[in-house]
Amino acid sequence: MTVVSLSVRQIVDALGGDLVGDDSVAITQVAPLERATGSEIGFVAHAKYRKALELTRAGALILPRSLADAWAGTRIVVDDPYLYFARVTQLLNPAANDYTGVHPTAVVLSELPAGVGVGPLAFIGEGCRIGVGAVIGPGSIVERGCVIGENTLLHAKVVVYAGSEIGARCVLHSGAVIGGDGFGFARRKDASWEKIPQIGRVILGDDVEVGANTTIDRGALDDTVIENGVKLDNLIQIAHNCRVGENSAMAAFAGMAGSAKLGKRVMVGGQAGIMGHIEVADDVVVSSRSFMSKSATEKGVYTSTIPAIQHNEWLRNAVHIKHLDEMADRIKQLEKKLERLDTARGESNETGSGK
Repeated sequence: MTVVSLSVRQIVDALGGDLVGDDSVAITQVAPLERATGSEIGFVAHAKYRKALELTRAGALILPRSLADAWAGTRIVVDDPYLYFARVTQLLNPAANDYTGVHPTAVVLSELPAGVGVGPLAFIGEGCRIGVGAVIGPGSIVERGCVIGENTLLHAKVVVYAGSEIGARCVLHSGAVIGGDGFGFARRKDASWEKIPQIGRVILGDDVEVGANTTIDRGALDDTVIENGVKLDNLIQIAHNCRVGENSAMAAFAGMAGSAKLGKRVMVGGQAGIMGHIEVADDVVVSSRSFMSKSATEKGVYTSTIPAIQHNEWLRNAVHIKHLDEMADRIKQLEKKLERLDTARGESNETGSGK
């Protein structure tokens, strides 16, 4: 990355916000409050971190309006400090294109527009359409008939299988595999397996980010679709025929089984699982390690995990869990006995009153 130096005034001119203090302070990088120096900028997003303001030596801070006067140094006051911090980080650390033109060791079998970078030992097959400003990193493979949008970046050793389509301004990290076969097999009578050809594609929208070693399988018949603005962490599995709605995000080790569908703006926590053929509504949050075994038709937070407890306590609880069905039957029987007792008591009271 190329690091730049900007005055606080230049930052505010570029990103907005209310500047208080010396606008000539030069900022070269972002940093945590506790170790920020006079040439670095930090941020506080919540009043609970107010105490940290007393010790920081940052050259400037990004503060919420509720803390606008809580620090005497140079500060930028905004509505959303965390979002502003992200934009300042981008401003100070512009992405550098390390690969311009086609490296002599790359193999390119498609016509490329000017401005495409292809790194060492990369491969681009026949019939591909590569957008202006795209970068195909070292050792990456783009098989025949693929589409790579403008300014999309494939880091080193990304594999894009034949016929896959990737939109503009996407980022694919090392080890990502786009368009591998879905897990489709028919079982024979002898219990062996017959492979079902996977003839769909993978389609990624614009502004999608795919983490390292994440895999997105091609559809069996229809396409697997990742809509605009989706962010996928490392080590995620998206199975065939899935759809992930725009601006959704999934954390590491999450997985979706075949033909599952996520709505828009869905957030899936780490190690969560989405069962095949279910649908998750817009604006749902799936907690970490939860397992979605049926469709969620309303927005909200869904959780199915049991918090960690001491092992001996877990063992005792596990014994009870094994007998839940038996306990439920016994409770039903007791409820029926109580109903009969209540009925008998009521009849007895009525008889007594009559006497």
